[in-house]
Amino acid sequence: MRIGLMSDTHGFLDEAIFTHFGECDEVWHAGDFGPTAVLDRLKQFKPVRGVFGNIDGAEIRAELPQELEWECDGLQVYMTHIGGYPGGYERGIRQELTRRRPKLFIAGHSHILRVMRDQQLGGMLHMNPGACGRVGWHTMRTLLRFTVESGKISDVVAIELGPRSKHDDS
Repeated sequence: MRIGLMSDTHGFLDEAIFTHFGECDEVWHAGDFGPTAVLDRLKQFKPVRGVFGNIDGAEIRAELPQELEWECDGLQVYMTHIGGYPGGYERGIRQELTRRRPKLFIAGHSHILRVMRDQQLGGMLHMNPGACGRVGWHTMRTLLRFTVESGKISDVVAIELGPRSKHDDS
């Protein structure tokens, strides 16, 4: 299963996303879609799994959960928008991770691309794809792409879409 992982579009979908995720089986979005048009366009492209983020309005919140847990080809996955990272989890997240025991934890929100293991939680992999939109404090717009097969993650690729223009924050 090939996965395209993104977050923090904030209403902007770079056309390059459709090329980078062209061979993916699913697109996963870790929140802060912006207008529902973003979710609608992604759903026309590929099957989408996602959670709502703190900027998402009532329409996105009515369609997507705040947190999502599922199995992808033998891999237990847990996703939420505001989650933090190993050594810096948001309040309550470490308890959720201890209770749920996913092998992959996905969060967005920070706008900082991170892929790291939490050895204190049995080597669980944490992924944050950074932000691929043009709103926020990030300097580079980013995505992740990877493969899940028989409960294992491989071929992880960090993709840079280009700099976030300074005048795009308005």
